[in-house]
Amino acid sequence: MAIDKTKRVPVHEQSPDVRAHNFKEVRQGYTLEEAMLEASRCLGCKKPLCKEGCPNRNNIPEFIAELKIGNVEGAYKYLAERTSLPGVCGRVCDQPHQCEGKCVRGVKGDPVSIGMLERFVADMASKEGYDAVETAAPNGHKVAVVGAGPAGLACAYNLALDGCDVTIYEAQHEAGGVLRYGIPEYRLPKETVVAYEVRNVTRIGVKIVTDCPIGKSLTIDDLFAQGFEAVFLGVGAWSPKYMGVPGEDAEGVFTSDKFLSTYLFGDVANDDGVPNCVANRRVVVVGGGNVAMDVARTAVRLGAKVQIVYRRGEAELPARLDEIEHAKEEGVTFNLLTNPTKILKNDDGFVRGVELVRMELGEPDESGRRRPHAIEGSNFVLECDAVIMALGTGVDPNIAEATRGLEIDDRNRIIIRNEDGLTSREGVYAGGDDVTGPETVVLAMGAGRRSAKAIMEYLKSKE
Repeated sequence: MAIDKTKRVPVHEQSPDVRAHNFKEVRQGYTLEEAMLEASRCLGCKKPLCKEGCPNRNNIPEFIAELKIGNVEGAYKYLAERTSLPGVCGRVCDQPHQCEGKCVRGVKGDPVSIGMLERFVADMASKEGYDAVETAAPNGHKVAVVGAGPAGLACAYNLALDGCDVTIYEAQHEAGGVLRYGIPEYRLPKETVVAYEVRNVTRIGVKIVTDCPIGKSLTIDDLFAQGFEAVFLGVGAWSPKYMGVPGEDAEGVFTSDKFLSTYLFGDVANDDGVPNCVANRRVVVVGGGNVAMDVARTAVRLGAKVQIVYRRGEAELPARLDEIEHAKEEGVTFNLLTNPTKILKNDDGFVRGVELVRMELGEPDESGRRRPHAIEGSNFVLECDAVIMALGTGVDPNIAEATRGLEIDDRNRIIIRNEDGLTSREGVYAGGDDVTGPETVVLAMGAGRRSAKAIMEYLKSKE
């Protein structure tokens, strides 16, 4: 089957009118023939910029070269050398701004679909049960990892490959962090992808202790007293952000983490009724990032009519382009260049609308995006029944108490000495959202991998 090498092999998707009413995965992925055709588009560059664009430095050209000749198991072995979560990364990484954004094919056409190829290989590994990794002989060193999200899993995985005895302590009931509790099923299946890849980490000897929050069930001092020689902190950023506008205390105002975790924890009908409140209701989602798209698209699937409110224009939306397009296709409307000034309540305290002000863009701010300014006298009311704040999250302010003895900045983030994650305390490393604030999955994984390497060097220096 001949293909135009400047164009990607199309990916099968559920149609918008169907997927807007279910939580099945939107993209169906490649067949083996399609994956091999897409892999054949790779130029095999001598200097692979795609690899430089990956924060985890995955073996991208190597796994694609194996896939070109149909050696899926060989492709998986190259991926498994660097990442414990290929099925996750293939689905939720920001490839357009990372590996695919550097692909030379993208200069005069579509970049290679690196994410879809990674996903295909990972899914085949799950289906066929490939056993791709070999661990080093036990080296006698014990390391504790706090947090079973992307950073903690990556750190633990790499340490175990080097022969360390690793235990992860996780505050939640299940391992996975944001992968388990923050990303909807239609983007990232929990059992077939997240749970499977967590099991891959435990298969190489990593132990995971759940329901064990740092600072409450144990402290860093406790971990050292138990014989651990080093500790890695990857506790994430779970503290919700608010706008601080009048009326945010109204019934029917929720944060994105509350809304998504309530749905993902169980059956749409939890005691507090967060997801139920959106069924057949008018919902306003405030924000323009990937979380805002996740919230909006989840609310649509629960029967809501959804509008996104964002203070900048479409060109400045920080969400992935495909997530924005999927949201539009599923019926989400966008109120751009508008910003809430007040949330309006009924006499019984429930939301009845949002007062918005129109915005205009000025000079770029520190993020490089044009700074929005309110247009005086342009206020108007958008009627709605619920408001979900999707403004991102911050590091829990209790982290300072939980990690006494470490330096913390004014935004509650752990201060590290270098990119390896060394903190102000010997033997304690940190990486991921608790250091940078909310970032992408693969950036957290890259931080965990770098800290694992630094921890190994530290342990060897003690020998």
